[in-house]
Amino acid sequence: MRATPRRLLTALALTPLLAGCFAASDGESTGAGAGAAKGEGRLRVALAVPPAKALSPYSNDATVLSKLSVGEGLTALDAKGTAAPALATSWKRDSATAWTFELRKATFQDGTPVTAQAVVTALGHAHRATPKPRVLSDVELTALAVDADTVTLTTKNADPVLPLRLASPALAVLSAKAYAADGTVSPVGTGTGPFRITRLTGKTKATLDRYDGYWGGKAKAAGIDVTWIADGTARANALRSGTVDIAEWIPTAQAQLLDQGTRHEVPSVRTDSMILNTGGGLFTDPALRAAAREAVDGSALVDSVFSGYADPAQGLFGPAVPWAAGQRTAVTGRARAAAPAQVKSETAGRTLRLATYTNRAELPEAATVLQQQLEKAGFTVKQDVREYTQMEADLLAGTYDALVFSRVTLLDTGDAVAYLASDFTSTGVYNIAALKNPSVDRAVRSAAEESDTAKRQRKIMRAEAEILRTDAVVPLVHEKVVQGVATGVEGVTLDPRERALITLGTHRG
Repeated sequence: MRATPRRLLTALALTPLLAGCFAASDGESTGAGAGAAKGEGRLRVALAVPPAKALSPYSNDATVLSKLSVGEGLTALDAKGTAAPALATSWKRDSATAWTFELRKATFQDGTPVTAQAVVTALGHAHRATPKPRVLSDVELTALAVDADTVTLTTKNADPVLPLRLASPALAVLSAKAYAADGTVSPVGTGTGPFRITRLTGKTKATLDRYDGYWGGKAKAAGIDVTWIADGTARANALRSGTVDIAEWIPTAQAQLLDQGTRHEVPSVRTDSMILNTGGGLFTDPALRAAAREAVDGSALVDSVFSGYADPAQGLFGPAVPWAAGQRTAVTGRARAAAPAQVKSETAGRTLRLATYTNRAELPEAATVLQQQLEKAGFTVKQDVREYTQMEADLLAGTYDALVFSRVTLLDTGDAVAYLASDFTSTGVYNIAALKNPSVDRAVRSAAEESDTAKRQRKIMRAEAEILRTDAVVPLVHEKVVQGVATGVEGVTLDPRERALITLGTHRG
């Protein structure tokens, strides 16, 4: 059975969680085996971004735990992007800053029970993590166990979307043994989902087995064998050759080479931008930032680089965030751009260090186009292109002047405020632009405190305008993600937020 993607978190017609097929794990074949029921074989999955921190939920690895149904938080996001029960069955808001959550009966994959104290321990570790998970950039969260099955959560300031925040993959609740004294966190055998990590082999492979004690029922597949393949063409080739059953993020140049039945286009909340480092180097000068913004033309990338699998950027939020266009606020008060001759004069002897990464195949090609556009405007440009995990520390340390960057804007909570807070406020933990602007901070804080949905959306778009006014970020395109799924594999989730992939019912039909 095949399905077509819908506009918001829609499960593609392949039906929920894993797929049958023999799988290679560390050189061994560990397939369904003799007598295995139809559809209960192992699924082979190729993921794009190798683990940066051994699948710690406090890093960009967190989404792997949700894509593979390993970890869960107190809540989850439903198809409409609203908070739904997960480890918590219900919740209520007691005051502007206090909430009560009731837990379901569940066990961790090491056999220990999910209790209120376990939740307190997990959330406490997340709050104390260095750096904090992006989702906690703008909130101080305190958890208290009322009894074995009840937790109260309080925040320093009002947080009307706390249930959405708790759906973040970064706030997955793991068993006590996951948390080491040195602050490291390991999800190996410590999650609550229907699949248990049994082996993690560096940055190349992971083996997951079905966890039959899962509170939500028995998954249809016996396990998942994951291989990280950073090269997009190699991922597409692995799908075509039958080496893998699911390959995420098929490069757009490869998409047309796949059989139509294995190629699935997903409207995505992913926006590709050029981030400018306002904290040091060339782009501390607003006139040079403005010159860079005027120099680049993201629409030139749509057909040439993305083969039509993208839309020209309208702002930070694209067509997959349907309310954004109608609420968009005009951007005024930008700095005047330096002319090419002035750029050459002011940057004489200085090189614009332009970075991007290889995990998304289109980005290096996009960076080359942007380099040509920037050089036409008077900049001298040198590229640095590496695999993402090799450069993340340098990005956050301000080593580069500019970054060609692909960001899922509703990844962390399903609420746009968390993205704006983590990436663009003075205290944001993912503030690659090193932006410190009081007007931006006030606008994001105002949106964060608003509980009325329509008013919150309007304030989010006013915050977007404040951010764009600084020229710390230049939106380029809104991507359409292509996921590859082998014929006969059912139940794969095609998620515009890119947080879900394999669920309870994914299997080979």
